[in-house]
Amino acid sequence: MTWFLLALVVAGTAAGDLCQSIGMKQQGAIRDFRPGALGRVLSLAARNRWVLASIGCFAVSFFGFLGLVSIVDLSFAAPATAAAYVVETLLARYVLKESISRQRWAGALLVTLGVVLVSL
Repeated sequence: MTWFLLALVVAGTAAGDLCQSIGMKQQGAIRDFRPGALGRVLSLAARNRWVLASIGCFAVSFFGFLGLVSIVDLSFAAPATAAAYVVETLLARYVLKESISRQRWAGALLVTLGVVLVSL
């Protein structure tokens, strides 16, 4: 059950960030931070299917994390869920077609090694 919940959290977080990135790129940059302008941005974002999908994915991740910390120590759960960073880097490269620098790949590798170290 531990590994299922961990996978659920990682997948939910990565999918949520991916959907959020797609939705907000469709939305465009936020340049005006006055209350009225922010209200319009929130209104548009609330109708964007990608942003709504990201909220659903983050909800799955949140409840998965609640389940995970109910059966394992936080000192395992929190670092292990950092595997989402590696998945997100891969999704950014292969789904969003982003250019990932060597420095970022090295960071993803270090996170992977940390997750493996914590899970032993």
